[in-house]
Amino acid sequence: MAAPVGGQAQDEHPGDNMSIEYITILIYFIFLVSLGFIVSKMNTNVDDYVRGGAKGTWWIVGSSMFVGGISAFTFTGNASAAFSAGPTFLVIYAANTVGFLLCMIIGPWFRQTRAETWADVLHDRYGVPVEQFSAILGVILSPLSAGIQLYALAVFASSSLDLPVTLLILLLGGIAIAYSTMGGRWGVMTTDFIQGVLMLGMTFLVFFLSLKAVGGWSAFIGYFSDPRFADDFRFVKEPGEFHGDKYSLKWIIIIFFIQLKGYVNLGTAGRFLSVKDGPSARKAALLAAILMFLGSIIWFVPPMVARFLFEAEIQGMGIKEPATASYSFIAQQLLPNGLMGLMLAAMFAATMSSLDTSLNGMTGVIVKNIMPWARKKIGMSELTSEEGVRWCQLSTLGLGAAIISVACIFARQEKLELFDAFLMMGAIIGGPLGLPILLGLWIKRIYWGSYFVIISIAMIPSIYFTYDSTVNEVSWSIQDRMLWIYIFGVVGFFLSLPMWRLVKESERTRIDAFFKRMHRPIDFAKEVGEDNDAVQLKLLGVSSLAMAGFVCLLLLVPNSLDSRLHILSLSGFMGVIGGLLMTAYLRKARALRKAHKANPDMMPQANATSGNNQ
Repeated sequence: MAAPVGGQAQDEHPGDNMSIEYITILIYFIFLVSLGFIVSKMNTNVDDYVRGGAKGTWWIVGSSMFVGGISAFTFTGNASAAFSAGPTFLVIYAANTVGFLLCMIIGPWFRQTRAETWADVLHDRYGVPVEQFSAILGVILSPLSAGIQLYALAVFASSSLDLPVTLLILLLGGIAIAYSTMGGRWGVMTTDFIQGVLMLGMTFLVFFLSLKAVGGWSAFIGYFSDPRFADDFRFVKEPGEFHGDKYSLKWIIIIFFIQLKGYVNLGTAGRFLSVKDGPSARKAALLAAILMFLGSIIWFVPPMVARFLFEAEIQGMGIKEPATASYSFIAQQLLPNGLMGLMLAAMFAATMSSLDTSLNGMTGVIVKNIMPWARKKIGMSELTSEEGVRWCQLSTLGLGAAIISVACIFARQEKLELFDAFLMMGAIIGGPLGLPILLGLWIKRIYWGSYFVIISIAMIPSIYFTYDSTVNEVSWSIQDRMLWIYIFGVVGFFLSLPMWRLVKESERTRIDAFFKRMHRPIDFAKEVGEDNDAVQLKLLGVSSLAMAGFVCLLLLVPNSLDSRLHILSLSGFMGVIGGLLMTAYLRKARALRKAHKANPDMMPQANATSGNNQ
């Protein structure tokens, strides 16, 4: 292993350093679980559990959308792409940013559907057949995507903690399940915010130290013309340069639209159902876009620097897919003593936020969509609020067990690379299923029969690519597969258009009502009730300040002066965020006291933390 280049006081007592890292991780998880326990009291019914009673402020929902869209896969699978091929894969995050910007238009529409789950949106747009088909299929497929993320997290942790991947899957998955079961949607949003503050602070520090190690921004750009890296780091690669023609122009275009499709369709509705109203949804989308753009810059310079400075050491690590450990490796090299544990905690929390977002969303679908339909079919009564919350918790446990099982299966496979596996799922499975949902948001002349026609025709290439041995032998690339899926999907759409003549008048009336409701602004006071903005400001303000204080304790760890300044700057970043939130809370509290004096019958906001009149 190369000598450290970060300038920190390093490794005179490596056992003591590892103890600090483990203690840091333990304290951080205790902090998150405690926060989840506090907000669990806000879950008095299923609506609170699955969407926070539609009372989320724009800043908490926007940060939650941002953090929920990333995971340890960002720092493993995507980092390996940056290590191997330079900046080309950033097209994925460019699409994410553009997707959030487009959500400034459609995000308010999603919220204005007045739905409680994304399956509710499909029910209102297409009817019961599509709702149940998509809900059941989502419950089946969701553990696959979440399982890949958990596997990526275990790979990242394994390279840093020197523990078996399978053991880490069981440990980290168990923590995620316990936390998700307790917190519900409020737990997801509040911890996502804290995780986002920590992650941005930590990753910006790694970004700064990486640029410093490589000699500054000019020197970093200069490596792109170095003959050792010039071909690999060209933005557009020649076909055949990488396996499966990855990073070619066709790959760039198709991958961009695969990612973009994930943000501009009805399935994205779940991101916005927790926010208060349409304008808040627009602000949340803008915040998520800004944070995603910022993250795209600071997250992927470090693995490129790792390629420039530590290529031989990383390739010689003796693990499967050593490039996936590039971010972890350079972070270990550069961070001050005591901070690697916090970095690992941030990466763990990032994936756990993706997992609990997935668990929370699918739990809501099970309890609010699948179970009521099934119980009605067999003549059972509706669930009470207490029974609904209990079934939410049981569903979370069951889905969590499925995710852990999938992650363990991925840990045992040898054929698919992590980066390819994630993209392949989105192409072969998500592509055909997403097309009619995307089209249905913009075009009225699609009803539930058209939905299944489009899916059936779009699935033909996927089935062909999956089962035809000749195709497997020639290894069709993801971009070629996706291109044919889109072509067949468009053909299916045009073939389904004449079916509109078969639609009954009642069906057309329901579809018209959906579009009118989707474009009608929400009157929060009348439709939801009193907000709890002050509760959110105080809770996260205090939490951010507490996290800043905890980071300050790491100044006691032996380090150089520069390293202590780095720790202090990280603590200061968190402290500024906490201070801004507490200032806003005090201003809000003063306004509430003033309003209460003017109207003594008004309910204090602090008590309005749950329930929904919608």
